[in-house]
Amino acid sequence: MSSSRSLNLFHQFGKKIIGIGMNYRNVAKELGAPIPNKPLVFLKPTTTYITEGQDIRFPPNCKEMLYEIEFGVVIGKRGFNISRSEADSYIGGYCVTLDMTSKDHWLEANKNGHPWALSKAFDTSTPIGRFIEKSKVSDPTNVQLWLNLNGKQRMNENTGDLIFPVDYLLEYITQYMSVEEGDLIITGTPPGFDTVHKGDVIEAGFKNIDSIKFHVCKN
Repeated sequence: MSSSRSLNLFHQFGKKIIGIGMNYRNVAKELGAPIPNKPLVFLKPTTTYITEGQDIRFPPNCKEMLYEIEFGVVIGKRGFNISRSEADSYIGGYCVTLDMTSKDHWLEANKNGHPWALSKAFDTSTPIGRFIEKSKVSDPTNVQLWLNLNGKQRMNENTGDLIFPVDYLLEYITQYMSVEEGDLIITGTPPGFDTVHKGDVIEAGFKNIDSIKFHVCKN
């Protein structure tokens, strides 16, 4: 790594979060939607990060908020026009990530052809776990993701179902924008996403690798 900064603190110095929509085949199947022919890319600010011990909060004018677990990829060094064959060398590690979504704002934006910003970029919408060393994930195309809501399993899917795997995403994204050390790519939600309520407890993780636990604020 060319920088002396520790990727354990990526959320403190990374400049952006790059999100991918509709990236699991089983989600497209569940929604009756066509398989995308290219990644659906959106951005979130780093002000959305929270870590364990901090609560998830509903944004204003949101009655329904969705939970989504995502396979987070932490960038290890700056890159532009990265090829799939060299993509792995730009990956610094991984992170269990939740992408919370305001369903109300998302539906309104989709209906009117407007950007998703308010539905995805509100404060506390990106709960994250600890930085996971790259060596702890032997095969990013075979990681089992799971999520429990109030102790009951709601999501259980493997990254092998991704439409666009991590190396493809890095090649595609960096045709348009540079990635930098500490940036996070969240690769899309598996099926099973649904609404949370105030006071709920979300536990999620990568099987046999790492897990997180967050509370939804009661107020």
